[in-house]
Amino acid sequence: MNRTFFIFIFFFPLILLSQEFNSQDHDFKVVTVAEGFKNPWSIAFLPNGDMLITERPGRLRIVKDGVLLPDEIEGVPSVRAINQGGLQEVVLHPEFEINNIIYLSYAKPRSLGAQGTTALIRARLVDNTLVDVEEIFEAKAWNTTGGHFGAKISFDNDGYLYMSIGDRQSSPTGDLSNHPAQDLSSHFGTIIRLFDDGSIPQDNPFFNVPGVLPEIWSYGHRNPQGLVVDQESNLVWSTEHGPQGGDELNLILPGLNYGWPVIGYGVNYRSGTAIHESTTKEGMEQPKVQWTPSIGASGLMIYSGDKFPNWKGNIFAGGLAATHRRLSRISIEGDRVMTRESLLHGEYRIRDVRQGPDGYIYLAIDDRCRPSCLDNGLTDIVRLEPIGD
Repeated sequence: MNRTFFIFIFFFPLILLSQEFNSQDHDFKVVTVAEGFKNPWSIAFLPNGDMLITERPGRLRIVKDGVLLPDEIEGVPSVRAINQGGLQEVVLHPEFEINNIIYLSYAKPRSLGAQGTTALIRARLVDNTLVDVEEIFEAKAWNTTGGHFGAKISFDNDGYLYMSIGDRQSSPTGDLSNHPAQDLSSHFGTIIRLFDDGSIPQDNPFFNVPGVLPEIWSYGHRNPQGLVVDQESNLVWSTEHGPQGGDELNLILPGLNYGWPVIGYGVNYRSGTAIHESTTKEGMEQPKVQWTPSIGASGLMIYSGDKFPNWKGNIFAGGLAATHRRLSRISIEGDRVMTRESLLHGEYRIRDVRQGPDGYIYLAIDDRCRPSCLDNGLTDIVRLEPIGD
C-alpha cells in the first residue's frame, strides 16, 4: 500500500510531495534528491558527497548538495546518441581517493556515425574536467543498430573490472548456434574481464585459446543491463533483457555459455512465435531467476548498508518495461535465490540503482516524459529512506 500527499500550485497539475510504501521487511518513503536530468543513465558517489550522473545524450553532470550544477564536466568523448546508445556507465576506480580515476562506457561512433560499438575510457577527474583521457577497450561488436550496448561496469574485490556488451540487436534467426552471441571471435553478447588499465588477465578462461578473444569472461548474453559484484562473496551477478519475456538474473561464472539465443524463455515481439530451440540445453546455463513478462532489466545493486538492516545482502534490480516499472528485491544465500518481492509497483521507470555512502538506496528515473510533459521529459534522482528516519 502507498500513501500519497498532494498540494495545488496555481493551475499546474498535482505536485507530488512524498510517497510512503510498505514492504515485507521495511516501510519506506521515496524522497527526491535532485531534479532536471535528461535520460539519466548511471550514478556514482564521490568521496566528498557529490554525485556524478551520466545523461545518455552525452553529458556527465555533478550534483552538489542536492543541486544539479548547470555546467557539464568537460572532456567527455563524443558518443553515438541514437536509440539506446550514448553516454552510459560512470564508475570510480577502487582507489579513486588516491588517483582520481573514473571510468565511462559509451556508444562509440565510427566515421559519420553510421556504425557504433561499446567502448570504455578511463580518465582523471580534476576541477570538473576529465584529463589524461584514455580509451582502454573497444568492443569488436560494430554494426548500424542503435541498441543492446550492455555497457555496465563493476569491480570485484581483487580490482578486476567487468563490463557487459550486448548482442547489438543481432537477429535471432536461422542457425541459432551461429548467432554472434555464440561466436567467441567477437564481443557480441559477452561479459569481459580486464585489469584496471585495460590489459587482459592471463587467468581469463579463454586467454590462450586460439580464435577466441581473450577478454571474454562469459558469453551467450542478449543485453546485460545490470552488473554487480557481491563484495561479501566476490560473486558476479547480472540481469539481462530477454525478448518478449524471459528477462534473466544470472550468476556469472568464467567460461560459461548463457544460451542466447539457443535457449531462453521469451518469444518474438508482437507475433509471439518461438525463438529458441528450447528452454534448456546441455552446456548452457539456466538463470537463477527469469521474468515473464519482461521487467526491462536495468541497474543492479547488492545492499550492504545499515539503513535497511533486513535487506542486507539482498539484490535490487531495476525495471524499465512499461508493464513492470518496479524495483525487484531478491534475497540470496551465497549463490542461491531464496525469496523475491516487488517494490514501487508502477511508480517509476528505473534506469539505475545504487547504494549511497549514507546507506540509502538511490534510483535514477528515466520516465522519458512525466505525465504533464511540461518539463520536456526531465526526470529525477530519488532515494528510498526508512519511515521514521
